[in-house]
Amino acid sequence: MARREGDLFIVDDDRCYGCAACIALCPVDALTLEELLAIVDEPTCTHCELCIPACPVHALAIVPQEQADSATSSSD
Repeated sequence: MARREGDLFIVDDDRCYGCAACIALCPVDALTLEELLAIVDEPTCTHCELCIPACPVHALAIVPQEQADSATSSSD
């Protein structure tokens, strides 16, 4: 899938446990592992979605900016 303006790649830090399955599949190296949590470099990410089905705990998603903002504000 091509990158769509207004969408963001998010990692659910309550689910991610740092298995690195997503990192191994990223063709542009937009994902890194920091303290057992996948971190995305959003400007580098192409939203190709190769990593999403590889996550065993369904911690990865591409969502509209508004949804990402509300998820962040409700967890603070």
